[in-house]
Amino acid sequence: MKKNRGRTGRKRRRKRLQSFVDGVNCSHKLEYIKLKKWLKDRGFEDSILRPAEFRGNTGRGLMATKALQAGDLIISLPEKCLLTTSTVLRSYLGGYIKKWKPPVSPLMALCTFLIAEKQAGDRSPWKPYLDVLPTAYTCPVCWEHPVVNLLPEPLRKKVQEQRTTIHELYLSSKAFFSSLQPLFAEDTRTIFTYSALEWAWCTVNTRTVYMKHPQRECFALEPDVYALAPYLDLLNHSPNVQVKAAFNEQTRSYEIWAASQCKKYGEVFICYGPHDNQRLLLEYGFVATDNPHSSVYVSSDTLLKYLPPLDKQRKAKLSILRDHDFLENLTFGWDGPSWRLLTAIKLLSLGEDEFACWRRTLLGDIISARNQQQTCTTTTQICHFLREETQHVLLQVSQLRRSQEHLKAQLALVEKLHLEGLEILQKSAEVLCSWDLAPP
Repeated sequence: MKKNRGRTGRKRRRKRLQSFVDGVNCSHKLEYIKLKKWLKDRGFEDSILRPAEFRGNTGRGLMATKALQAGDLIISLPEKCLLTTSTVLRSYLGGYIKKWKPPVSPLMALCTFLIAEKQAGDRSPWKPYLDVLPTAYTCPVCWEHPVVNLLPEPLRKKVQEQRTTIHELYLSSKAFFSSLQPLFAEDTRTIFTYSALEWAWCTVNTRTVYMKHPQRECFALEPDVYALAPYLDLLNHSPNVQVKAAFNEQTRSYEIWAASQCKKYGEVFICYGPHDNQRLLLEYGFVATDNPHSSVYVSSDTLLKYLPPLDKQRKAKLSILRDHDFLENLTFGWDGPSWRLLTAIKLLSLGEDEFACWRRTLLGDIISARNQQQTCTTTTQICHFLREETQHVLLQVSQLRRSQEHLKAQLALVEKLHLEGLEILQKSAEVLCSWDLAPP
């Protein structure tokens, strides 16, 4: 009897464990019932995926109702379900876009349509889709300045570039928005606000799939490669899965095929690309757990901080690195300093009598034992500096969290990013310590 109770206990533990591993089915919720009906009316049939809430990092996603094998079709979304610039041109906005000069961009056309349809509320035929879109985004472009300032310098710079892009887009589109006044009872200035454009821009930036469209005269000469894919866009990212995704010209559907297995009731993932967590946070507003592509970036300012300021060839060396694109994407990774970082430091560490060998340095040749040792020393110093800097930022995050409760979610993402960075730098420090005098 005692043995049987043990088995029963183990079964209960397994069941409890299963409930933590798998998601909670959400397909009974009204917004998903309406979305599935809306999609079915447009020709979409699906018996494999169910909306679910998953504990941990991913949150809302899609659950498999059966085990998936490599080569299985995960989802096939008919063209009628996709929201593209063709959708916009067929709508009430089409005539206004076609006659507007200078032409608006494909991105702006989609943003305008999203804002207008959201404003329409119950009158919008896209309401079932709009109702499941996030009301706010976790991308750093939407964050408050004190939190953005805690991001690593290269990422902070890119966030500012995105903000500038949205701001310029807003200013340059005001006249176009005004031209749409006949379509609305309300003043367009209260509809097409900066915050509305930011929301629409983030929707397009975070949720579209790649779908190339022919160039049309009514649009500016920018790539028209966006398609919003309702339901399909509930699939979350994992760096450890493989899928095949593309628009199928024969079936006129956007299809995703599994290239790896997924267990029954497990979360179905797709891969947005081999992106590090700084890129994922910037573009999609999340940080992936155990991301093999993650890196800590070394800015050119940090690089130069640890090199002799009186080096007579300093300007020439910097010019060479700039001309050969060796001042960007210098990183520490899980396996130590990258080849690009070591090459840049190696060139900057060349002695006066070694400078003529700079071409060999870029090719990866060993110049001298002294140069190798200096490269290793400087790389170690930079790694140590970045570790201290990261620890200091984590302290600031902790302090800000105590005084600014409303920033908790944003600060959690910053903290996760920096904790990962600290782990990467620790691994890199261990690699550097293992090198005997000079890197191999």
